[in-house]
Amino acid sequence: MQRAPLPERQIMRTERVLIMGAAGRDFHNFNLVYRDNPAVDVVAFTAAQIPGISDRRYPTELAGARYPLGIPIRPEAELEQLIREHRVDTVVFAYSDVSHEQVMHAGSRAMAADADFKLIGPTASMVKSTRPVVAVCAVRTGSGKSQTSRFVASALEAQGLKVAVVRHPMPYGDLVAQRVQRFETYADLDRHQTTIEEREEYEPHLDAGRLVFAGVDYEQILRAAETECDVVIWAGGNHDLPFYRPDLHIVVADPLRPGHELRYHPGEANLRMADVVVINKIDSATPEALATVRAAIAAVNPRASVVEARSSLALEGGDIAGKRVVVVEDGPTLTHGGMTYGAGIVAARRFGAAEIVDPRPYATGELADTLAKYPALEHLLPAMGYGDKQIAELQAALESVPADVVLAATPIDITRVLTVAKPVVRVRYELEPVSGSLDGPIARIAAIARQETAGAR
Repeated sequence: MQRAPLPERQIMRTERVLIMGAAGRDFHNFNLVYRDNPAVDVVAFTAAQIPGISDRRYPTELAGARYPLGIPIRPEAELEQLIREHRVDTVVFAYSDVSHEQVMHAGSRAMAADADFKLIGPTASMVKSTRPVVAVCAVRTGSGKSQTSRFVASALEAQGLKVAVVRHPMPYGDLVAQRVQRFETYADLDRHQTTIEEREEYEPHLDAGRLVFAGVDYEQILRAAETECDVVIWAGGNHDLPFYRPDLHIVVADPLRPGHELRYHPGEANLRMADVVVINKIDSATPEALATVRAAIAAVNPRASVVEARSSLALEGGDIAGKRVVVVEDGPTLTHGGMTYGAGIVAARRFGAAEIVDPRPYATGELADTLAKYPALEHLLPAMGYGDKQIAELQAALESVPADVVLAATPIDITRVLTVAKPVVRVRYELEPVSGSLDGPIARIAAIARQETAGAR
């Protein structure tokens, strides 16, 4: 009896892989799992979420000798075509802040095009540090990771420890130049041509005299950071999993989006893995929403400690009472983060602004396109600043809006990147624990750091 021929993928040959990403975890997974694996040929990345990052290549300087031409980065819309053209065996999903439904839509597209669909888990994608690591992650973008990272860093520094913050990647420029980035001063921000999104994460730490590291190759970044600190803080992006194996895993939950903690990838995984869950913004949430989040934590991770906190607001640079304001908010929180407002809208109402002026009629270009794409946004402008064109569009809109004051609720001083004639008042927001405490977990990390320092002597 004659045997039927084996399907091609069952014959011994190199596995062809395509990685779906957004210029972050996709590169990290490639570097750790696939770059030096002779049994795998990564034929392409696809890009989503961030404008202007497709139609380029992951360069050979980063991809390694097995990829002398680098690896193409194509729009995610081309997924099925790429699977067919490259005879892809496996599609790896590698980005965050997407619903479980969206992940499986991607899986269905891959499988319908006759490819396997895969997620890379923590063991393969986390690097072990020689220093204790505190990972600050979240269940959704905009939950309050940044202020929680600042709180933890300050608490460790108060115990005499030196902290280095390693930020989740945002490599939107020259990938080779961004392989390992070290930020100590504002001049470093200019030298690395950082975007508004990057500055929002880096500037507050620099203001506190704290080192920040970022880039593309996160094993090399970690090794550089370890030489200059006692404790590494992994400052997560979106609601991605940590790139480094944490000794303390803090996850921030957002009761302004109750139920999202169990409906988004990989935020739910973070929630299930957390040592401590911080329920932030309790002063802005309804009792019903808080009950929903508390019940979700109890259901999927009852061992986690729970800290409830508010995001305390303060104005810097003037008063807005009785004035017309145009509000600028953190961009990612409002776009793929799914929020319709942020701290700026809350501050405008809390501190007595006479009017929040609708900026939409004054937006042009990509900024207008973003507002059209997210029609549920309240009267605000997201701080879209991935390049000079977007910064110029934001500046032009702020100049045109008939308002008395620009109310800037991004973590940066926007006057460092654009110029407007109107007064600019900043909204500052910091984590303020109300119930529960981070003191015990932070003390445990401090003890580990001191023990390791003593051992090194």
